[in-house]
Amino acid sequence: MVAVDIIFAPIFLSALVYFLTRGAQHITKYVALAWFVILFIISLNWLNQIMHPENYAFAPEILQYIKATGFLPLGEFLSVPAFGFSLTLQIDALSVAMLLLTAGLLILVVFTSWEEKNQAAYFSLLILFSGPIFGVFMTTNVLWFFMFWELTLVPMLFLVGYWGADGVEVKKVFNIEIKLPSKVYAAIKFFLYTHVFAMFMFVGFFLLFKQTGYWDITLIKEAALATPALIWWLMFLGFAAKLPAFPFHTWLPDAHVQAPSSISVLLAGVLLKMGAYGLIRFTVELLPATTAKFAMWMVVLGLATTFFAGLLAVYERHIKKMVAYSSISHMGLVVVAVATMSYDGLSAALYEMIGHALVISPLFLIAGWLHHKTHTWYMDEMGGIMKYAPYASTIFILAGMAALGLPGTMGFVGELTIIISSVKAFGWWIAVIALAGFISAGYIIWAVRRAIHGEPSEIVKKANFHMSFPEKFALAVFSFLIVYFGVNPQPIFDIANKAFSFFGGM
Repeated sequence: MVAVDIIFAPIFLSALVYFLTRGAQHITKYVALAWFVILFIISLNWLNQIMHPENYAFAPEILQYIKATGFLPLGEFLSVPAFGFSLTLQIDALSVAMLLLTAGLLILVVFTSWEEKNQAAYFSLLILFSGPIFGVFMTTNVLWFFMFWELTLVPMLFLVGYWGADGVEVKKVFNIEIKLPSKVYAAIKFFLYTHVFAMFMFVGFFLLFKQTGYWDITLIKEAALATPALIWWLMFLGFAAKLPAFPFHTWLPDAHVQAPSSISVLLAGVLLKMGAYGLIRFTVELLPATTAKFAMWMVVLGLATTFFAGLLAVYERHIKKMVAYSSISHMGLVVVAVATMSYDGLSAALYEMIGHALVISPLFLIAGWLHHKTHTWYMDEMGGIMKYAPYASTIFILAGMAALGLPGTMGFVGELTIIISSVKAFGWWIAVIALAGFISAGYIIWAVRRAIHGEPSEIVKKANFHMSFPEKFALAVFSFLIVYFGVNPQPIFDIANKAFSFFGGM
């Protein structure tokens, strides 16, 4: 399969699957599952080619290029000579780590959405989403990167706006009351907020092109021109809003609360990682000198994000909103790690990005499942879930312990390596970031005490806590990965070391 097919085939495949399976909607999920498995296998093969290129029959010049740059060239397509750009596809270890994470989460999302309503449309949109999100991580052309970045919003808008939770949002605009379904309001807010900030990023890309004359990041990097602070800040704002970093985070809690839990997995596990990926790829790797000037600003924003969102999680009664604030808090740690601009800091950031996706996903899934069963979002209206749903409760506790950094889980390795790399880069004062673990312990233990343990409420006693086998399977996979990579983090660090071995550090 040609690399470009992976990006554009989902456009036609999603439409074809939708129209052919409307009369037998249960088939759609099997097609989606097969497609995502294919994507995972292809990504795994690319990883092997990048990690061990000498084992493959590459032409000598291609082998030399891979060893010199770390990028595996996948071809140039849709060239437009008049505008001086083409769809350049090439990936390195950082790219392929994101591709594997995306494909893996999409596979598990199929299992957690096994009984979703209107499956033909739902799974067709997931297939459609897979195209541009793979494009984001596969292209080195900044203009195509922006286009793929924007296209990911389209299927997510409908996945949140149609399949989200019920409820009505009342807002006043110029003293006029506007009533919208809460899921529609959250979807529109998510779309507009991230789109507006993406336009800042686009202006930064255009100014970068005007300065260097190139659209491709590998050529821009070779130009090695001094970059004005304006360009850096324009790109940083686009990535920070997607991450999201404080104070650009306000769109995410609404989106998470209203989105189906499986879509929350993609929001937290994939879309937020686009922001972190952009920070690494476009600020640290592409513009290291300018980034070094503003590294302390990144640290301040990262710490503010971690502590502010963490404290909001402590005081939150809404179980899914609590998980959403926890997600934002942990992404603040990623910002601090990226700001170190060092091998170990960037490796810690990549590990935390993957760990965050695997840890936060079961928390979102179980939070949504509990709401579906009890018809309440509030933890103090639950209680005693362990007695009636021990399987889900055990996994919620495991993922929660990983979120607060329990040794033996991914959360511990991620937080520890970020603290060590930050202290090495900025001094002992940055060890204050360790307080994030205490805050995490506060909201996780408080959530477990209110919702999982204690006396069962009448709502819990009346609920039917049946869980389907596909849902159990997906949660079991998340649990296994949280512990496996917590005990054996080396496979991820091997990829990280390969990803950042071509960056000089500071």
